Amino acid sequence: MKLRRILYVQYTDPAAYPPVEHSSCLLADRGWEVLLLGIANTSTSKIQLPAHRKIHVKRIRLVQSGLRQKLHYLFFLLWTVYWTLRWRPSWLYASDPLSCAIVWPLQKLHSIKVMYHEHDSPGPDRAQSWFMKVVYVYRKKLGRCAELCVLPQQARLLQFLETTGRVKPAVCVWNCPRLGEMADLNLDQTQERLDNDLELFLYYHGSITAARLPRELIVAVSRFRGAVRMRVAGYEAPGSIGYLGELTKLAAKNGAAGIIEHLGTIPLRRDLLRNASKAHVGLSLMPKQSEDINMQHMVGASNKPFDYMACALPLLVTDLSDWIATFVDPGYARSCNPQDPDSIEAALRWYLEHPAERREMGRRGRDKIQQAWNYETMFAGVLRTIENG
Repeated sequence: MKLRRILYVQYTDPAAYPPVEHSSCLLADRGWEVLLLGIANTSTSKIQLPAHRKIHVKRIRLVQSGLRQKLHYLFFLLWTVYWTLRWRPSWLYASDPLSCAIVWPLQKLHSIKVMYHEHDSPGPDRAQSWFMKVVYVYRKKLGRCAELCVLPQQARLLQFLETTGRVKPAVCVWNCPRLGEMADLNLDQTQERLDNDLELFLYYHGSITAARLPRELIVAVSRFRGAVRMRVAGYEAPGSIGYLGELTKLAAKNGAAGIIEHLGTIPLRRDLLRNASKAHVGLSLMPKQSEDINMQHMVGASNKPFDYMACALPLLVTDLSDWIATFVDPGYARSCNPQDPDSIEAALRWYLEHPAERREMGRRGRDKIQQAWNYETMFAGVLRTIENG
């Protein structure tokens, strides 16, 4: 019988991408041998994939930009060829544009089936260097030739089809949590205890940037003089080093020192979700304007709101039309203008003063995750394609 093996190729850290964890775990649970090749990135080095006897992870350390990084990319290519020849997978799972120039030749030379999953779509400004122009060429080639393409958001998927000229199957798979991640969360007991407290705990996990945790949020939270507090889990993204310290100083300047608790980088998602379940409201704020196509179209692509909903947390989201239609109108969230402290304060005050309604919103959101917005449901069609291919 032919061995069921799948090789993931991603020129970044696979542990930092929840959909990589979800898909690899689902495949491994169904008997597939999974090998993930990636990069050990300093900012995400503490994040880990869960241990699984059928999942194997190999990473090489990232080097700085410039000629050394180009040579490093060439080494990664040869390293991937080596493992492909040695391991002989039946499928290659390519993640993001930088993997395309590596995977496309392997597909052509060795007739291996390929699934291309683009987590972050490149913008036109990234195609200026000769290196990125080459990457774009192979992205287009792989976009046309892969057996299946997956993107996490519908507008990005449509642009991908237009840019690459793809006519083969392509699907949108939202970055939802797995049902298995929710099993050990004793949410009823946790929320009952929290509802007896007089404080409102806000929760955020992910990369720490001004776009996700705006200064106006700290100004608004400071106005409650400790009745509203924040827990933040994650790491400062490149270009945002020191930003959390700025927010801490801003809180102190506004008379609310100590309202921000930094939990650090939590290695495993199961522990990340346990920490989320100990809060009251999940923060999923986006800038109202951005030139980045990924920031423009994040409903479905951002795992944060789904993670919080899985933990029975209602959401605070930006008052953008697609976020309102997806999360506010069905009753899972309230919205605000993240650039206006008064707007943020009003939303937080409602949550603080309506604990019963807040808890019901959380239950409604958790039910939605269990019924439809989970990775088992979202990824089911992709699994069928891989297993029947």
